[in-house]
Amino acid sequence: MGLFKRVKNVMLADLHDLIDKLEDPISMTKQYLRELEEQMEKAQRALAQQFAIERRYEQLIQQAEEMIEKRARQAKLAVEKNEEAIAKMALQEKIAYEKKLALYKQQYETLKEKTTYLTEQLKQLHEKYEELKAKQLDLIARANAAQAIKDINASLISFNPEHALKGFARMEERILALEAEAKASSYLYESYKALHTLPLQNEVEKELEQLKEAK
Repeated sequence: MGLFKRVKNVMLADLHDLIDKLEDPISMTKQYLRELEEQMEKAQRALAQQFAIERRYEQLIQQAEEMIEKRARQAKLAVEKNEEAIAKMALQEKIAYEKKLALYKQQYETLKEKTTYLTEQLKQLHEKYEELKAKQLDLIARANAAQAIKDINASLISFNPEHALKGFARMEERILALEAEAKASSYLYESYKALHTLPLQNEVEKELEQLKEAK
């Protein structure tokens, strides 16, 4: 049982690690925004369809009103001419168009309500999208800061002050050795200069005396 339990724990740990890698905070916020953008696009298409249907109903209402007015004129003219049959036909069509007009207006009002609802929903989606975009910038800044702090802390944890101190001590020893070599080379140079300059000065003095005596 102990072995199976250990295997189970290892598998769960690997699974959690995989989930942590998959659920990268910044990537997830981008995914959420993409999903919201898709919803806004669908809402915009639906709203465009609503406006098109509304426009069609406005045309139907206008046509029905025109036909009602036209048939009313025809019925009145037929009555004036004692053409009762034609007057009845005109009135029949007028009544039919009045019923259509009532239905068109009822459906048009229902469409307007849905259009208003969709418009409000789209407005809310846009507001939420802008809110989440601002929130994403804040999360990105916080994530970058957290990662930087994590990296710095990891560096400090792995930093070995004893190793650094030993390294500085070695560098100081090397510099002291270089300084000693430089001092020794300066001493040798001065000694060489003194040995070669003095005989030359003596020869100069000797020839100068000879020139004075020859005057």
